[in-house]
Amino acid sequence: MGDRKYRHRGYMEDSDTEYRAREERKPRAKLPLDVTGPRLPRMVQTVVAPRCYNCAVTLPESFDFSGNCPRCGVALHCCKQCAYFEPSARMQCLKPIRERIAAKDKANNCEWFSPRVTVARDTTSASSPVVTNLAPRTPEDARAAFDSLFKK
Repeated sequence: MGDRKYRHRGYMEDSDTEYRAREERKPRAKLPLDVTGPRLPRMVQTVVAPRCYNCAVTLPESFDFSGNCPRCGVALHCCKQCAYFEPSARMQCLKPIRERIAAKDKANNCEWFSPRVTVARDTTSASSPVVTNLAPRTPEDARAAFDSLFKK
């Protein structure tokens, strides 16, 4: 070992076994104990519902997709709203369509149409308290809220 000019690992591969033996003798650092216990998984409620491709408004399950969006008014029976729409696929559809539909955001009569559903977090959770009217009405209300917050 003393005759080696450089001591890094890749310089002399034949003494690699000596390097591994030294590495195995080193004591491994132990991870610190977590005194709070195991971390519990965050159970986030999800909502699976169709949404408008343009304005992302949640549509009811029994919505008629042959019409328009109730919020922004775009046609919903179109390629961009379809579950099989894929920009990288042939003719931008995962199903074997006969002819390419040029306008993906215009209404069409494709027989393969299936509304795209999205999975999102439930923002209307029953476990979170609903707070209404957060703004104080007068400066005295604001001062009272501040004093009660810091227990002056």
